[in-house]
Order: sequence, then C-alpha cells, then structure tokens
Amino acid sequence: MRAKTFTESGRRAQIVTAAIEVIAEVGFAKASFSRIAKHAGLSSTGMISYHFAGKDDLLTACVAEIEQVTEAFMGPRVDAAEGHVAQLRAYVESNVALVGEHPTAVRALIDIVKNGSAQSASVNGRLALFEEHFRTGQAAGVFRPFDPRTVAIALTSGLDAVVVTAAAAATEPPELARIGRELADLYVRATAADPEGA
Repeated sequence: MRAKTFTESGRRAQIVTAAIEVIAEVGFAKASFSRIAKHAGLSSTGMISYHFAGKDDLLTACVAEIEQVTEAFMGPRVDAAEGHVAQLRAYVESNVALVGEHPTAVRALIDIVKNGSAQSASVNGRLALFEEHFRTGQAAGVFRPFDPRTVAIALTSGLDAVVVTAAAAATEPPELARIGRELADLYVRATAADPEGA
C-alpha cells in the first residue's frame, strides 16, 4: 500500500511538473491534456484524468506547486532581513531574482493568473501584506507618512510589471540583480522617513 501511494504521488507530481512546463512554453490556452500527457511521457490523457478532476483541478495543483517554489526561494531571504526597510528591499530583490532562478514557474504562474481559473493566494494576498508592512513601519518611525494602501498598490503593480517584462524577455540573472536593486532603491527612497532613504 505504501509503495502504491508513493507511485501515485510521484505520478501526480510528474503531471504537475509537465503542466507547468507546457503552460510556460505554449501558454494556458494551448496547454491541452494531450500536450501535457505527451510532455510527461504518459501513454494517454486518462492518466491525467485519473489524478485530477479536470483542468481547473490541475491548474490549482500547478499554482500550489509554484507557490511552494516561490516561498522556498523568497522566504529565507525576506526572513533573514532585519527591519522593515531591509525586508522591503529583500522582498523586491528576491521577487525579481526569482525570474532568473525559476523562469518556467514564473512564466506559468503569470499565464495562469492572467488567463486561467485558478487563483494564487500568495499573489492575491500581497496587497494586504504590504499595506500592513507599511502601517507597522510607519508606527515604528521607519517609513514617512503616506496612505499605505495606495503605496501598496503602486508597489505591487510596479513589481508585477517588472517581473512580467523580465520573464517575457528571458532576462539574465546578473541583469535581474541590477534591476532588482534599482527597483528596491526606488521603493526605499519613496517610503523612507528621511529624504535620502537611509
């Protein structure tokens, strides 16, 4: 029983990986079960239907997998940063760097969120996350007075634009590191309690 469970779990993961790679390559609209099955080396689409209730179920699993990859990459970097300003910088820089480290996952998530039915809790929750981060930072005196929600919207929108553009252009990691620093500098200066953003 244990071996069977492991085999089924492994097969499910194999299908999810193949789906993510296909979506990243050809887009959500063209990511048919037949294309995914062929990419995964499966004999038929029936194997996908056995493990997933439908395309929406498969997309939900893809998003969950990508969110795990994202958290594993960004989480330690943000957690290691001390203070509100350093955490803001770490989030922005690591989010941009993610494009170079996991380009397939990023491209797939962008397409799924834009065109698919599956939602990403981590993507959708960023606005509230940044809003709270700015509020607590203002209370601590490290951010200047501003409307936290408005600035959170501007930050997430700008960050998304940079990530989408970099992913489409297949930007190389060294250039992504530079872009990440520039973007982080911009947000730090814009929110800092003093004009220099120190």
